[in-house]
Amino acid sequence: MQMALQEMRWRETGPLAAALIVMACHLALGGRYDLFRDELYFIVCGLHPAFGYADQPPVVPLMAASLYKLGLGAWGLRIPTAIAAGALVWLAMRFVRLLGGGGLAMGLAGLACAIAPMLMGLVSTLGTSAFEPLTWTAIAYLLVKAAREGDDRALILAGLVAGVALEIKYSMVFWMLGLTIGLVAMPERRLLRRRAFWIGALLAGLIALPSFLWQYAHGFPFLELGAAARNKNTEVALLPFVGNQIFVMNPALAPLWIAGLIAPLVVRQLRDLRFLVIAALVVFVIVRIGHGKDYYLAPLYPMLFVIGAAALAPLVRGVAGKTIAGVGVTAAAAFSTLVAPLALPILSPSVLEVYMQRIGIAPQQQERNFTGTTLPQVMADQLGWRDFTEQVEAAWNRIPAAERAVTAIKADNYGGAAALDIYGTGLPPVLSGHNQYFLWGLRGQEPVNVLSIEHNPEDMRPYCEQVIVLGKTWSRYAMPHENGKSIALCRGVKPSLGELWPQLKLYW
Repeated sequence: MQMALQEMRWRETGPLAAALIVMACHLALGGRYDLFRDELYFIVCGLHPAFGYADQPPVVPLMAASLYKLGLGAWGLRIPTAIAAGALVWLAMRFVRLLGGGGLAMGLAGLACAIAPMLMGLVSTLGTSAFEPLTWTAIAYLLVKAAREGDDRALILAGLVAGVALEIKYSMVFWMLGLTIGLVAMPERRLLRRRAFWIGALLAGLIALPSFLWQYAHGFPFLELGAAARNKNTEVALLPFVGNQIFVMNPALAPLWIAGLIAPLVVRQLRDLRFLVIAALVVFVIVRIGHGKDYYLAPLYPMLFVIGAAALAPLVRGVAGKTIAGVGVTAAAAFSTLVAPLALPILSPSVLEVYMQRIGIAPQQQERNFTGTTLPQVMADQLGWRDFTEQVEAAWNRIPAAERAVTAIKADNYGGAAALDIYGTGLPPVLSGHNQYFLWGLRGQEPVNVLSIEHNPEDMRPYCEQVIVLGKTWSRYAMPHENGKSIALCRGVKPSLGELWPQLKLYW
């Protein structure tokens, strides 16, 4: 009787307690490093409010700019992602309850969502991907709830979540496509005949409409960016790609998500979840065709952890079953503890570099220009931007004041441009041909000269009356491709920068 009461109490209070612990852990680490490359860019975008941007919908940039104005630094920007991390654990455990799982299954799913290295890393900075695991899992939960309990409100709420998610990241379209194919292929297609489903779909469309109209008005730059990503990202063969998925999600947790893929096909009580398996496979195919990065699949795993936990927990019986489960949980916790410093800012950069050498793990080369990285990108791109800004400012101040009045600053990517816009003192609005910066154009300037930060200043000579290198960029732990750039003054741009601007477009 007492054990039954404890089980009931755990089911009621466990999800909230686990969520608060996870959220507190992320908040404790949120300010240890500086702002991430994309966070700097999001802030600048959000300071130029719009219904959309070249490479993303508006919610995260507007959120970043609003939080930045509070003056809480990097820690303040990461409050929403810490909440998302905790909410995902809560939702996963609730999802298990919906599937009929008990306390053990809830604990397994919650633990997996809390400690999977990739899921930890996604919420370590404010980004569009940070909210995908939560929103994708929420939609799966709501569809299952609607199918099992006949709850029409769940269908409407799913549409609301999908609409908001589309205003956070466009990849929600892939999940919606996968779910639609899965529903059509399975008996759960009956959901498509319910009025509430179409109310939810309409709601999602209406919420996403402003961003779609913005993209339409600007020639759908996001599609250009998507096409360019195929060339930017490193193409990884299937077996290494799958092997890396096992690693980044914790090898000891692999039985859980693999069971999540298989169980709906063989366990009678879970057969109504086959449409979710089909949806996951559709997303996998899309990611592979598009040469997607490993984290593009991360939003699928919480749902698979939930299904796998519900399927495997009933098998934990007797001494043998409990021993195997105990060993698995211990191994999962040990592995995540080992690699957590690669996902979260636990160690200082210098200690992290030594630690990675000691454990024999090198940073992943997910883009062609990542060669030579010593720290994981999620860490390296939080470092060096203040050094970069100081070096550009030093070069800028070497230019005579009268000449500075007719000189613009141009960076070759949005990271450098945003760092100068955010951290710079006394600098003009920075120009770049990269993504949204290209659409902003010359930002009200008509420069005669350009102070350009790039790797090959010799390429500037045909367009300049004179080229003078005034400095170099370097920071110990920055991404290697940000180091060794020349800070070069191009005097007498010819033809004018306005005429050259269309050639500087870099959607990447």
